[in-house]
Amino acid sequence: MTDIAIVGGGLAGLVSALGLAKAGLRVVLVEKKVYPFHRVCGEYVSNEVLPYLRALGADPALLQPAAINRFMLTSPKGKALFAPLDLGGFGISRYALDHYLYQVAQQQEVQFILQQTVQDVRFTGDAFTLQLSGGETLAAKVVLGAFGKRANLDRQLNRPFFQARSPYLGIKYHLRYDAPRDLIALHNFKEGYAGISAIEDDRYCFCYLTTRRNLKAHRSIAAMEQAVLCRNPHLRRIFEEADFLYDQPEVINEISFAPKTCIENHMLLCGDAAGMITPLCGNGMAMAIHSGKIATDQVLRYFREGLPRPQLEENYRRAWQQQFAGRLQVGRAVQQLFGSPILSEVAVGALQWLPPLVRLVMRQTHGQPF
Repeated sequence: MTDIAIVGGGLAGLVSALGLAKAGLRVVLVEKKVYPFHRVCGEYVSNEVLPYLRALGADPALLQPAAINRFMLTSPKGKALFAPLDLGGFGISRYALDHYLYQVAQQQEVQFILQQTVQDVRFTGDAFTLQLSGGETLAAKVVLGAFGKRANLDRQLNRPFFQARSPYLGIKYHLRYDAPRDLIALHNFKEGYAGISAIEDDRYCFCYLTTRRNLKAHRSIAAMEQAVLCRNPHLRRIFEEADFLYDQPEVINEISFAPKTCIENHMLLCGDAAGMITPLCGNGMAMAIHSGKIATDQVLRYFREGLPRPQLEENYRRAWQQQFAGRLQVGRAVQQLFGSPILSEVAVGALQWLPPLVRLVMRQTHGQPF
């Protein structure tokens, strides 16, 4: 029996695995793909994560990320506002960052089971049994669920958000483009918004969220981009001038921002499995890393202090809610101001004259260095 089984090898899963293994626990992580691989993600990370990553021996500076310290927001008609990013952040592809964390975790003797999924998780006798897609079983004292935005385990756990279809889909490209490398820009369009920011190797991540209705109305991604996104002049310039580096974009369906729980069947859930902030707020990667730290801290207390399992779960729930519940709520509220062309124009126009409000929203959706 291993001490910790982690389901999913994204940022939350990798950071948890690294922290727990570094503390001397036996950790097994199950990931359905093989590193490195791309994910649909905005690929901007708030600098709040840097002290913790450095403490884990995983300083992202080795990957030469782009340093980002300015923010731009545009309305569907192209009206723009600018603001400084007080804490700042960095741009790095998930392809590079996840692979790097995987390599560092291997050095800490994390055991990886790749190209398999967890089909079922049973909790009996104060321990877990995981059924893997390859036919094997895995026994663990603690299970962390870091399986992302939407997974088959969500269906098996009968989680409420999984029962209702989400209207959103996400689309991502990497590209080369002539734009400031210290700027993250969010461009609104009808029923969606797009983000563009620099990453490593003189490239940019261009990722947008829209609705299935938008796609269905135009029958293809390319047609939708020309008919809808390009009405924003800033987006039109990207499509006309950028060198797109993918033959086809990365796409993910059924993105849900509905409230979720951070405990299911005695598993501690972290990252997007526990709750997803709207991409408009641009801080999902930092939240995933922070949730991995919170899970690590509480699991270490559980083993070191001999806590009963109900106390572990309550401590984790309380810490998670304290750190993230407010951010997610603000993110959902902010999203309501965008997507509608009329509301977006009004919101950007008003925020142009209220710089303190822009910075307040940023502070409410970002954390402090940890």
